[in-house]
Amino acid sequence: MIEKITRALERAGMPKGDLYELPASPKTFPDGAHYRVEISGIETTKVLDATIDEAHKQGVPFHRAISLVRGATLFTRDQLREFASIAHEARVEVIITPGPRPPWYTGRQIATPEGALSGMRMRGMDSVRDYLMDIERCIEIGFRGFLVWDEGVLSLLNSMKDNGDFPREVIFKVSIFAGHANPAGVKLVESLGADTCNPVADLTLPMLAAIRSVVNIPLDIHIQLWASMGGYNRIYETPEIARVASPCYFKMESGTGMAMYMPWSTSEEGLAELGREKIRSIKNIIELIGETHPELKVSNQGPEDLRVPLPG
Repeated sequence: MIEKITRALERAGMPKGDLYELPASPKTFPDGAHYRVEISGIETTKVLDATIDEAHKQGVPFHRAISLVRGATLFTRDQLREFASIAHEARVEVIITPGPRPPWYTGRQIATPEGALSGMRMRGMDSVRDYLMDIERCIEIGFRGFLVWDEGVLSLLNSMKDNGDFPREVIFKVSIFAGHANPAGVKLVESLGADTCNPVADLTLPMLAAIRSVVNIPLDIHIQLWASMGGYNRIYETPEIARVASPCYFKMESGTGMAMYMPWSTSEEGLAELGREKIRSIKNIIELIGETHPELKVSNQGPEDLRVPLPG
């Protein structure tokens, strides 16, 4: 039976299992680099400024900011314009988290222990429309990257790009909250138009290698993870992660959990210092990879293919 299933998987374009041989990925970013830096929880201009400043001090790149995790609807246009201008000047790509966020809908099934197992999906067509309106507002201000956690909405977004309703250069990042954890799932979102994907955080190296064997889009891999989702630090695995999963973003998301990004939970000063700590960890990672696999390269600041905001 196992031989039959193995042949069927191969005909379907899937690996026969997790790749314990850990083959080196032959794929890279357009600039030839193997890995880049993604900092989450960049919630305000003060946090963005502090993170950029620390990257300059440490002499390391800062490629992508996962921003406004509380939801972009909580920010005024003036705040968004200032944020876009700072990121543009520093050549940092911004992935905006549109609102409303599922934990803040009027429906509360997702807030229950068992209800959360059904996944973080958009609830009803009104919420989809509201999400699209927030994307449109952010595009008008100059943002060109957005977070998606619902495969159906991802498919809709790319249909809208095909129809000319959204600019072709806009990109979509699939969130960890979509819950993809195997080659078939990541291949699916790639086929639906995902430009980059954050699989679940606790995948082993053989699992990551298997995913990389069938997809081309960058994988966004948690190196630091919130305590509320398990809490860990994979810094010493980064040389092998970069080798087998290239092209990949190393995602730094330390802290207690999503609630700390809310303005009533954590001060701007606290989030700014956390951003600085994440950058200091990135310096350790770059040094470690340089010592272990010097052939693996990190992108310089602001490579041309990044969707840096273009404020009007």
